Amino acid sequence: MKQLRLGVLAGIFVIAGVLSWAGAQLWNAYGTLPGVPLAAPVVLAAIAAVLLATGLSLRSRLKAQRERRPGAKGVEPLMAARAVVFAQASALVAALVSGMYGGTGAFLLLAGLTEVPARRDQAVYAAAAVVAGAAVVAAALFLEHVCKLPDDDDQGKATARA
Repeated sequence: MKQLRLGVLAGIFVIAGVLSWAGAQLWNAYGTLPGVPLAAPVVLAAIAAVLLATGLSLRSRLKAQRERRPGAKGVEPLMAARAVVFAQASALVAALVSGMYGGTGAFLLLAGLTEVPARRDQAVYAAAAVVAGAAVVAAALFLEHVCKLPDDDDQGKATARA
């Protein structure tokens, strides 16, 4: 399984933001602009909390397993693989969704629509969604780092000598 790259996530964020900004401009030309729901940053923050809790739990269990503490619960490889898949999927979706809300929020700010209280609230929700999306990406990268297998240097040296 390949490790996530921050550049790929940033690229997804930027592309989604530009497309969302252009779509918001087009939508606003027809007189209707879709709203930014309050639930967007709340859901993203909840996903970030779950990812962080999973990462902290797995890190402590792996540490106890490495130190061979009596009664330590091990981590099944399949469970760790599922956690990594969950982290990667969450990071990719969060980058996409954050880019969409970031583009919409940027449009609201640049178009001067924040003078209307409802649109100002939507711009705040969009900014909060971007911050919560960044938290999801950070928590996902942390979880992926926790589940990363150590490099096997001894095997690489043995094959190089042979």
